[in-house]
Amino acid sequence: MNKHCIERKEPLNNLKYYLKIMRITLFFLFFCILFSSASNSYSQEFTIKSKTASIKEVCREIEKNSDYIFVFSDNSEKLVEKKVNIEANSKNVTELLDALFSNTSLTYKILDKQIVVYESKENTRLNTVSDNILQQQNIVRGKVTDEQGEPLPGVTITIVGTTKGVITDIDGSYTIEAKPADKLVFAFLGMESQIVDVLNQTIINIQMSEKKMELDEVTIVAFGKQKKESVIGAITTVNPKDLKTPSSNLTTVLAGNMAGVIAYQRSGEPGQDNADFFVRGITTFGTNTNPLILIDGVELTSTDLARLRPDDIQSFSILKDATATALYGARGANGVVLVTTKQGVEGPAKISFRFENSMSAPTQTIEMADPVTYMKMHNEAILTRDPLGTILYSQEKIEMTEAGKYPLIYPANDWKEMLFKDYTMNQRMNLNVSGGGGVARYYVAGSFNRDNGILKVDKRNNFNNNIAINNFDLRSNVNIDIAPTTELIVRLSANFEEYKGPLRGGTDMYNLMAHSNPVLFPAYYPADEEFKYANHILFGNYDNSKINPYAEMVRGYKEKSRSQILAQLELKQDLDFITKGLSTRGMMNVSRLSQFGVNRSYNPFYYEISTYNRLNGDYKLFETNIGTEYLAYYELNDDRKQNSSFYFEGSLNYVRDFGKHSISNLLVFQARENLNANEGSLQLSLPSRNIGLSGRATYSYDSRYFAEFNFGYNGSERFDKNNRFGFFPSAGAAWLISNEQFWENMKPVVNNLKLRYSYGLIGNDQIGTAEDRFFYLSEVNMNDGGRAATFGQEYNTRYNGITINRYANPYISWEKSYKQNFALELGLWNELSLIAEYFTERRSNILMTRSSIPSTMGLTATPRANVGEASGKGVDMTLEYQKNWNKDFWTSARANFTYATSQYDVYEEPEYKEPWRSRVGLSLNQVSGYIAERLFVDDEEAASSPPQYIGTSKYGGGDIKYLDVNRDGRITEADRVPIGFPTVPEVIYGFGISMGYKGFDFSAFFQGAGRQSFWIDAAKTAPFINDAQILKKYADSYWSEEDQDVYALWPRLSTTLISNNVATSTWFMRNASFLRLKQLEFGYTIPKQITGKIGMNNLRFYVSGTNLLLFSKFKMWDVEMAGNGLGYPIQRVVNFGLNFTFN
Repeated sequence: MNKHCIERKEPLNNLKYYLKIMRITLFFLFFCILFSSASNSYSQEFTIKSKTASIKEVCREIEKNSDYIFVFSDNSEKLVEKKVNIEANSKNVTELLDALFSNTSLTYKILDKQIVVYESKENTRLNTVSDNILQQQNIVRGKVTDEQGEPLPGVTITIVGTTKGVITDIDGSYTIEAKPADKLVFAFLGMESQIVDVLNQTIINIQMSEKKMELDEVTIVAFGKQKKESVIGAITTVNPKDLKTPSSNLTTVLAGNMAGVIAYQRSGEPGQDNADFFVRGITTFGTNTNPLILIDGVELTSTDLARLRPDDIQSFSILKDATATALYGARGANGVVLVTTKQGVEGPAKISFRFENSMSAPTQTIEMADPVTYMKMHNEAILTRDPLGTILYSQEKIEMTEAGKYPLIYPANDWKEMLFKDYTMNQRMNLNVSGGGGVARYYVAGSFNRDNGILKVDKRNNFNNNIAINNFDLRSNVNIDIAPTTELIVRLSANFEEYKGPLRGGTDMYNLMAHSNPVLFPAYYPADEEFKYANHILFGNYDNSKINPYAEMVRGYKEKSRSQILAQLELKQDLDFITKGLSTRGMMNVSRLSQFGVNRSYNPFYYEISTYNRLNGDYKLFETNIGTEYLAYYELNDDRKQNSSFYFEGSLNYVRDFGKHSISNLLVFQARENLNANEGSLQLSLPSRNIGLSGRATYSYDSRYFAEFNFGYNGSERFDKNNRFGFFPSAGAAWLISNEQFWENMKPVVNNLKLRYSYGLIGNDQIGTAEDRFFYLSEVNMNDGGRAATFGQEYNTRYNGITINRYANPYISWEKSYKQNFALELGLWNELSLIAEYFTERRSNILMTRSSIPSTMGLTATPRANVGEASGKGVDMTLEYQKNWNKDFWTSARANFTYATSQYDVYEEPEYKEPWRSRVGLSLNQVSGYIAERLFVDDEEAASSPPQYIGTSKYGGGDIKYLDVNRDGRITEADRVPIGFPTVPEVIYGFGISMGYKGFDFSAFFQGAGRQSFWIDAAKTAPFINDAQILKKYADSYWSEEDQDVYALWPRLSTTLISNNVATSTWFMRNASFLRLKQLEFGYTIPKQITGKIGMNNLRFYVSGTNLLLFSKFKMWDVEMAGNGLGYPIQRVVNFGLNFTFN
């Protein structure tokens, strides 16, 4: 134990040293930023290297590097397209504009941060007008509309050079007094400003167009943004509007919505319905296959992603290849999910509210055979295996049950009907406010979700045992301009979840329903004369030997509370005073997670009937189990979690254009500490720390040729000091063919054509389990009772022994991933875009347990090593189409396709005689099993066929007959072969359309999966085993002595488990391919003429649905649940909602 502590001391001291240096650096950086901000002048200087560009392009560059906004008059639009050669060195804005407009007929006026550009001869011409006309005040009227012709209330109209102005009313109308020589500026948040000469006009109508947003021009990448045209990495971005579905779980909408994501949902239980998702499939058989999830730059879990509200999302991206993920180093091997939340924009407070009410019901539920069929088949199951066996159900019981007589002594329970409702109602609402001025901008949001289960509640209880989840989400993002070159961002978010539900959970209740005898006892008895004053429910049972599912459901409830709070401080500083284009950024985040759970329950009172009078229906009950009439309290240690984390990120960025050459450089330092409480062991209780240094360098020439280099240099505490740090580089290049001069004539048809390639190495330190934290240290159990020994003359002294659970291994190191990506981007007619990518990946150094270690070595723990290798490849594609046919009608369509395969390349295993038993060359999710030919016709055929050594159960006629693959005359493990497709889909796709006409809109989205197999769990669905009911499909198709159907769905009946029939084989293998109508929505937006009268900018009502239709060959349950058919079903949702905004 002392050795363990000594060896642990060295890495801890090193990491503490690094953290200390990091804190000093942070303080120094903060001090320098404040000093530079204080000393920096508010008069900004500009430097432009010699370049040829249009006047308008130079003005836009000034906009990007300052707070100025340019407004161009109508007569100047053509003049500003003139190409000029400009060079400016440290000039202020007036000096720069004087140089820019020299030798032109243009001039300008600066109004605060607004620069109005117009033709100088306009003033000359106007000055020739007589003074009395110039001084004449005219009444100018008009209407301002958007591109669809809808009126725009709130547009500001000002006279250039004055503070005089008006604002349009709810109809977009305005009236202003102006002189013929005046110029009117029309400005509105989110719209392109316009300047118009008054002259002799008395009516001026204006149509404004939307300003092209920054996010339409850039792509969110690791630790920053890049122009879309310069992006080399494989990045899929989804519009947050496509994530808005009637669900409280964001992960359920990922499948089919994003190219490169393999996703599926196995359960519909509220709170347990997270979808599993992987970026470009699974390419490792190590422990960690999940992508890195970053929300506002902070690593979080899939549960946190599931609880994120689509209303709060600004951008949602998937980083897929090495170039895109390399900066995250050891954390990005499985891809990265990158989410940024909304920030405030300058303007008046904009309030948005959304409310939804949903009706949720199972897409499909399992059907059970009726109780009479159950009894008949149970008797048959006994007699078909043993003709002399004793049947459980008499003919009288069967007939009385079928006739519905005396239900208390001949019960026929429909447990599904008694336990579950047909549907439930859920509610969701979100309120957010955004706005701000020139110094500070804010986005504040609050959300509330209520999700209910479909379990029934007994009104005789004074508590709710149904699933009920209340989720509260709060978010505040504030951007503050401390100085013209310094920005402070404060992000605060909190999530609070209160859960109540059945003691066993919803999935277990479904499983219990399917494993409860329907005819032995009623769920509960009406009180007889003796117990009519009882203050408890009189539950039924059978010799106290069975589980009453109704009693288990209503006898108590589980209560869980989860709270998570994150506080983030980010500081951005332009360092143009050092060199133009240089900036720095620092970000610190702290988070706290707390969770606890309790059970509150009573012990049921169980009863049986002692006497029953069939003439008058009187009966007497007797108590078989004395319960309790109060709720006991039990803490759930497994649900008790506490977590604290700290994250620091500091970066230095340099972006500069030199004529046709553009370069950017980024350097990022990261440090992370994570601490979990209540972990139960020394190793897990210690804080987890790692650090990393990453960098990116890009170069582009004339917006045609692009190159990029990235690296990650990461340190992990899991490995020995000689392997603790890993260097993971990547590089890529791209050619934007459509920007070549020879392509100009093709641009009207092919507006975008780009080729991309990238290759890189990514590391992964998340190997092994959490208990395998320090591979370079041994783990010794100094008090192992299993190795105890007794000493002394009287053998009365006993000491526990010592066991080595893990041997120290300093050679275990990083799992490595070599990623390669080829991509084609194609744009047609400025309406249709296609992105097609082909990728390959090779994994090496995968951690494996060594096989075939001889016992003569005397090892008490099996060693492990980085010996495994795997690979993957595939294709993903995105197709988008958008078209505005006129101001009233628009259409759009999108489609995504992902195909991802994997295989074992090196896997340490015995050298099998049969080649098909080796895993090498097979998919990582491939299942091996027996090939089922059919069912045996009878006992004679079973006896004369090759013996089947599968388990110990006796088999015969009606049981499954397997193929002797190796022809050795017997069925053994050597006859197991790869069967079916992998259990994780290799193909995921989605396609949808949207359209709108005036205020009406419609959208539909289909999602599907292919090349996936699953297996019906024969052991869990076997009739009568653990009191299991009979699936109706089994009752309709099974082998019997009267109907010896050798291709029946279920083999010969039995009341005991026949191991021969539940082995993994092709008999219960099913194709999991499906296509479903994932989303459907109809909406109507009230015209602005109406909403404006009540002060609203927008009011929309909509009806939407999820999982409305399913197309699949498998009909027993929702095929997406795969082998989890007895679990809580996936839900079909019909939703009614409204959304409104106002300033």
